[in-house]
Amino acid sequence: MRWLVLVLCLLTAPAFAVQPDEILDDPVLEERARELSKGLRCLVCRNENIDESNADLARDLRVLVRERLVAGDSDEEVIAYLVDRYGEYVLLQPTATGENLILWIAGPAMLMVALGLAVFYLRRRRAAPDTAPAPLSAEEEARLKEILKK
Repeated sequence: MRWLVLVLCLLTAPAFAVQPDEILDDPVLEERARELSKGLRCLVCRNENIDESNADLARDLRVLVRERLVAGDSDEEVIAYLVDRYGEYVLLQPTATGENLILWIAGPAMLMVALGLAVFYLRRRRAAPDTAPAPLSAEEEARLKEILKK
């Protein structure tokens, strides 16, 4: 079911999903709503903003944004309201503070650790002496020939 929703979201991505009945009469508020919607994630379609998503939940979020703007909330208050209600996942670009800081740092830190381990391994391998295997004794050669004949 998730794949079906994802495919539908990808197929309809080029079209703006804002319905005519959602559009505000005040062009200034509508422009603010559009700008806010571009930074909010559709919780169904994952990495698509709610301005472009046709999902029902995205429509509900667009309506909610417009209701908050009409009520007189500032852009920051609308974002704070949505984050309080849905968590920071609703933001397309989450903040790099608090718990999220670990996520922002983890990727580059793991890359640095991996590069350090690779350099350590390669230096140690280069410093190791090349030891050729000892030649087989006459007794071992005879045994090997006997095994290969079978």
